[in-house]
Amino acid sequence: MLFNSWQFALFFPVVTALFFALPPRRRQYMLLAASCVFYMAFIPAYLLIILALIGIDYAAGLWIERAEGTRRRMYLLLSLVANVGMLAWFKYINFALSNAALAWGFATHTPPASWHLDIILPIGLSFHTFQSMAYTIEVYKRRSPATRDLAQYALYVLFYPQLVAGPIERPQHLIHQLTLEEPFDYDRVTAGLQLMAWGLFKKMVIADRLAVVVAQVYDAPRQFGGPALALGTVFFALQIFCDFSGYSDVAIGAAQVMGVKLMRNFDRPYSARSIAEFWQRWHISLSTWFRDYVYIPLGGNRAARSRWFTNLLITFTVSGLWHGAKWTFVAWGALNGLYLIAEIMLAPARERLVVLTGLSRVPWLRAACGVAVTFTLICIAWVFFRANTFDDATFVLRRMFTDGAGWRGLAGGHFHAALNGLRNVTKFDLVFIAGVVGLMETVHWLQRSGSVRTRIARQPWLVRWSLYYAVGWGILALGPQAPQQFIYFQF
Repeated sequence: MLFNSWQFALFFPVVTALFFALPPRRRQYMLLAASCVFYMAFIPAYLLIILALIGIDYAAGLWIERAEGTRRRMYLLLSLVANVGMLAWFKYINFALSNAALAWGFATHTPPASWHLDIILPIGLSFHTFQSMAYTIEVYKRRSPATRDLAQYALYVLFYPQLVAGPIERPQHLIHQLTLEEPFDYDRVTAGLQLMAWGLFKKMVIADRLAVVVAQVYDAPRQFGGPALALGTVFFALQIFCDFSGYSDVAIGAAQVMGVKLMRNFDRPYSARSIAEFWQRWHISLSTWFRDYVYIPLGGNRAARSRWFTNLLITFTVSGLWHGAKWTFVAWGALNGLYLIAEIMLAPARERLVVLTGLSRVPWLRAACGVAVTFTLICIAWVFFRANTFDDATFVLRRMFTDGAGWRGLAGGHFHAALNGLRNVTKFDLVFIAGVVGLMETVHWLQRSGSVRTRIARQPWLVRWSLYYAVGWGILALGPQAPQQFIYFQF
């Protein structure tokens, strides 16, 4: 069930009304049933996969807590193998088979065979397996107790607002909140609904409009010149942020209505002044998951510099593979790892350059340069993330930086020639996109000095409700007629 669908527009108020109508001890079971219905709206049979993993991890948590030594590690391994094995089968088996076929063809000097299984990836599998693994790892490290309540643990995994695309929660932060004893609170419910509306606005009015241009450019990149490819790449950077942060806003807002506080998943990432800062602001729940369960166990930065850099590269490469079973995702992850390594190595030279150019005396200009460089590097990496093939990605990058004629034409005011090939994209469309993106960035700028929602709450009722109607009208009138799937559902 998509957040931006009419089904959810009916599901959410009904479930919320039942939630507050029931006594606290009954809410958990109703919400668990509702979460199952929510997930079954995609492919009903795949609920059995989640239920099987829930049973394994629930039992493993209890066994881990009671056991010591080797048996304790064995129970943890059982849980991890079950989750990683399920993820590997559904998400990576065809990737492994295709590469094995290529290797076989190379070794035998024959055309590569077509080895492929017809498997549909369960929606949100990567997210709920990571949340399940976080539970057993935290119990193993004695940072969280094992829960004895099977329904409560099942709801920890199945909690519908963040089931499909996160945020990926830790058990010590979420499970105790699932007693669901919070009474109805007007201010809290209103704040949650405001956040949901803002998330839908970012998804339906901004991301889905950007997607039209991005799809044209990346589905047939060889039909476009450098300016159009650059525009499509910048639009994708904005699209994926609005799409995914929009989902997170709806998830966090829906949970907030019921008194459950989910972790913040995005913190104005494109205002980052360095690659390291970007990854502290982007998809925070996943970045911290890889930090705590991959990077630190590898040794983190508590090792020689060569080992430290290796740990960074491994972590980011694995993160890329988590996003998808394609070499383009692996390249995207590895490139971000190399960015971070280069940033660390070049830090002294960067500081000397800042002093020599006088940027140290103009803080705002130094910050602007940092943001511009970071955004450019991130956009280059996004090319690999969005491109359909590795060849397409390398073509896009090469064409963007070598199409002198196209860039000269754009500089000379030849708008249509420079963006030749884009269908049904007018200057008005670009002005509209610039306007709504500018609105979003204005909100982000205002957030630096406090919550925008708190400021709205202080306004007279006429101002507040005018804003609510404007956002609601924008979602209904300016969004797509048919609901578009969220980008991260494919992961």
